[in-house]
Amino acid sequence: MRIMSLDYGDAKIGIAMTDPLCIIANGIESYKRQGEKKDIEYIATMIENGGVGTVVFGLPVNMDGSEGIRVEKTKEFAALLKDRCPLVKIDYQDERLTTVSAERALLEADMRRDKRKLVIDKIAATIILQTYLERRR
Repeated sequence: MRIMSLDYGDAKIGIAMTDPLCIIANGIESYKRQGEKKDIEYIATMIENGGVGTVVFGLPVNMDGSEGIRVEKTKEFAALLKDRCPLVKIDYQDERLTTVSAERALLEADMRRDKRKLVIDKIAATIILQTYLERRR
């Protein structure tokens, strides 16, 4: 079963998924949020069609290790997704500095600011998933 990661945000959700052997993380998209019910349904469809067994949420823990409102919102969304897809395993990966890493990688690739904005969430989700895969090994 494949593993999917979500970089959950207020405006967009970055989505990444592993290859069938769960070795490599691949960025899928930066999904523009359309409301909680539509968002859950969209991701649930990806889970069902993609043979996903685990969904890893990037957990936006504060730099001091404390959990703020973003962590709470992420866990609430994860619970709604679990209700919709009860067979999927939900897991979390500390995502501190993933957006910074993604931004740096895109800057090094000399990508223009307007284009970076379109893909940053997808890249962050890919970094979250690759970190999760490496941690499991």
